[in-house]
Amino acid sequence: MLPRLIQGGMGVGVSGWVLAREVASLGQLGVVSGTALDTILIRRLGQGDPGGHVRRALAAFPVPQVASRILDKYFVPEGAKGVATLVPDEDEDDRSPRHRYKLASLPRANMAPERHWLIVVANFVEVYLAKEGHQGVVGINYLHKIQLPTLASLYGAILAGVDVVLMGAGIPGDIPPLLEVLRRHEPASLQLDVADAGEQKYFTHFDPKVMWETHGLSVPQAMKKPAFLAIVSSATLAKALIKKAPGGIDGFIVEAPTAGGHNAPPRGVQQLSVKGEPIYGLRDEVDLEQMRALGLPFWLAGGCASRARFEAALQQGAAGVQVGTAFAFCDESGLDPSLRRRFLGSLLEGKAEVFTDPAASPTNFPFKVASLEGSLSEQEVYDARPRLCDLGYLRKVYRKGDGSLGYRCPGEPEADFLRKGGTADDTHGRKCLCNALTSNIGLAQVRSDGYEEPPMLTAGDAHLSYCAGDVIRALVPAGM
Repeated sequence: MLPRLIQGGMGVGVSGWVLAREVASLGQLGVVSGTALDTILIRRLGQGDPGGHVRRALAAFPVPQVASRILDKYFVPEGAKGVATLVPDEDEDDRSPRHRYKLASLPRANMAPERHWLIVVANFVEVYLAKEGHQGVVGINYLHKIQLPTLASLYGAILAGVDVVLMGAGIPGDIPPLLEVLRRHEPASLQLDVADAGEQKYFTHFDPKVMWETHGLSVPQAMKKPAFLAIVSSATLAKALIKKAPGGIDGFIVEAPTAGGHNAPPRGVQQLSVKGEPIYGLRDEVDLEQMRALGLPFWLAGGCASRARFEAALQQGAAGVQVGTAFAFCDESGLDPSLRRRFLGSLLEGKAEVFTDPAASPTNFPFKVASLEGSLSEQEVYDARPRLCDLGYLRKVYRKGDGSLGYRCPGEPEADFLRKGGTADDTHGRKCLCNALTSNIGLAQVRSDGYEEPPMLTAGDAHLSYCAGDVIRALVPAGM
């Protein structure tokens, strides 16, 4: 029986191990975001690993040689000395460093073993730290659309003892069988969504045994299989997932279009409001009677951050609720504190708005963008950013004329995207979420010419200053 309250797995590092550990230690389901954890690991080490938390988790990794190589390659004891410059921080009295961080190679269908191991270690580190020091329940959230790191990511999380895997942004019916394969340390394959592939099928592969055997270690016994919660926007999709993965779905998170971050596109032909936002209608409302009839627990998400909505969800047959934005702006959130204060201040002044942007995300999913001065929510900031794709998590895989795989992102330089078979229309308004969301947590990249990647917040409703415990106490009745 999982907790009544699930903390959302948000952004890149917003739902970090600090927040998830706090929520889990208070008896609810703490969730870390599984997106771009390898980049986060590299940049935390590049900052000198304040507090020594990453190094503590690396010391617990069961293949010491792999952890040592990563530490040797990316750890900078004094925090990127030699590649950091000091600039004033408008919100602080001191001066903070601007970093140029090392980059790992971009994710591909066929990655070198060492690249896989970096992903494994990064997911292990985040889950290990989230589970440290308590007996609570910890989950990890992934996007199904980000397929290339999935196998190694899942393995790393399972290796650290993750209790629950949550996944949306697609149809994740292929994931439950992989959890069983990976927990036994067996080779796994994931079919890729490839544009222009026709009838030809492409896969990415990962063999956990290679990591152990390469370093002269015996493959361990089978590990605990985590529960799997699919994030859906309709009862129809929930039914389809049950058929595709019989016995593998342990529950659903039913996400309404009011939720922050990525939203499922409206059903049917997309129509835009006067403001330019997607219009959701009756077809987008989830039939809760059908959800109840499925016989599996489900949690409601989107606009549920109140005691009244929590109790209403229980009365409608839900097992509980998932809450994101309220946790995203609490003190334990991974959001850069100065960004958090600025946004909450503008919220109090009545200046903050949230726009459901149909074009911002390279995934084609609508994405909620919070207005904030100096962020990509401002047209002039977006126009001034030189297009670059150097993290590549949201690149789409496509089939080249010779049958090999290529990679393109509508947020990359337009000439590159067109050369790879993309269309000019698909580049309009696209924003680099990979870099922007990393900037949100204080890990912004500084390019060789001095340009610093701007942030882009996603948000709904929030309060001025509070902690995770405040959110839980406000939502969950005593003793539940």
